[in-house]
Amino acid sequence: SGIDFEIIIIDDGSPDGTQEIAEQLEKIYGSDRILLRPRPRKLGLGTAYIHGMKHATGNFIVIMDADLSHHPKFIPEFIRKQQEGDFDIVSGTRYKGSGGVYGWDLKRKLISRGANFITQVLLRPGASDLTGSFRLYRKEVLQKLMEKCVSKGYVFQMEMIVRARQLGYTIGEVPISFVDRVYGESKLGGNEIVSFLKGLLTLFATT
Repeated sequence: SGIDFEIIIIDDGSPDGTQEIAEQLEKIYGSDRILLRPRPRKLGLGTAYIHGMKHATGNFIVIMDADLSHHPKFIPEFIRKQQEGDFDIVSGTRYKGSGGVYGWDLKRKLISRGANFITQVLLRPGASDLTGSFRLYRKEVLQKLMEKCVSKGYVFQMEMIVRARQLGYTIGEVPISFVDRVYGESKLGGNEIVSFLKGLLTLFATT
């Protein structure tokens, strides 16, 4: 690609064997390219971002899931989009253009669509996919947003975009295909859904 990069893997007790695979990759590609930074238990997406940022040396940070639900083939498109518009954030969207979701049952699709719809109605964030986590950030912008965001869990992604709009940061979008994981288990459950709704109402009340 001609772009200097490093891959920082934050594993927080995931049930799908992420850490073991990352250790193998570290041996193959070297610890200068693959940086494994595990944590003993699930502590939330927000703290994972902060943990990862401490070790990031580049000017831009791409956040993505490590189970290949987010395909690396889209990363060059994110970079091109950022360069074209000099965006502060480039967000992958499943709900615009050629974007889509594959492998989810109807219940999971309804939860995602419903969460996105409610968020659009209440917060009007100006971006089409609020609950996705495949994004490119300018490093200093990510740091500023982390200082502002207070949410944990899945509502955190939504707050990042809402706060970015409040602070006047520019956001570009790239349509992506999200494919449900083939191996392992999803950690989305009833508790996360309840937390999401509580977080959404809190964000509505404070923005």
